[in-house]
Amino acid sequence: MQKMLSMLRGCIDDYGMIEAGDKIAVGVSGGKDSLTLLVTLAELRRFYPKPFELVALSLHPGYEDMSFDEVAALCERIGVPYIVKQTEIARIIFDIRKEPNPCALCAKMRRGALNDLAKSVGCNKVALGHHYDDAVETFVLSLFYEGRIGCFLPVTYLSRADLTVIRPLLYMTERDIRNFAARQSLPVVYNPCPADKHTKREEVKELLRTLESTHSDLRKHIFGAMQRYPLGGWGKISHTAQDGKDSSPESSTSAEQ
Repeated sequence: MQKMLSMLRGCIDDYGMIEAGDKIAVGVSGGKDSLTLLVTLAELRRFYPKPFELVALSLHPGYEDMSFDEVAALCERIGVPYIVKQTEIARIIFDIRKEPNPCALCAKMRRGALNDLAKSVGCNKVALGHHYDDAVETFVLSLFYEGRIGCFLPVTYLSRADLTVIRPLLYMTERDIRNFAARQSLPVVYNPCPADKHTKREEVKELLRTLESTHSDLRKHIFGAMQRYPLGGWGKISHTAQDGKDSSPESSTSAEQ
């Protein structure tokens, strides 16, 4: 836990993510990333010098065999209020619209619903569980599939929603999070989405794994370049996020929220 808290706080401090009096909605998809974010933020809340509140929010996409009961029990144990909103996102995407490439629309609908729910409970910030590897993969996705140099931002102010989106896990690798989730026995929710693991992001993951067999520091170099360049909004203690232009991983694939 100490190592994870150190990385979490380092990222939060480097990008000025939390101010005293913030009420932060943690977007909890039920995956290992969002659960790690929830647990570590709840622990940080105990001693961080700038007092803040947390509320955990989940959007139920409408799959019958998907349950957040164990997440609710976790939230009760760590003292974080928890709200699950039932939606028809799955039915709209797969049954009504029959989307051949559903991830972008799903991400847009989830973001809108999450932001609306966060505002309805008085939050001024939304924390999402995107991590170090998500950032590197999104950079490569943007370059290869969109022909541009870009990535989601550590901090993004959304003027239309009057919310600030923060990503405090950016210094943690997927391996860090996977190991933490196993050690803490976090109640990961099974994702029954038929598009899961069949995305462009999976192709990029495999490409990076192949390249890393001969270039072991590849991800480190890409992430470092994003900060040193710096890519817009990636300079430390930067609040120059593109207003409302949040090209998060979900815009190209199904990332955990």
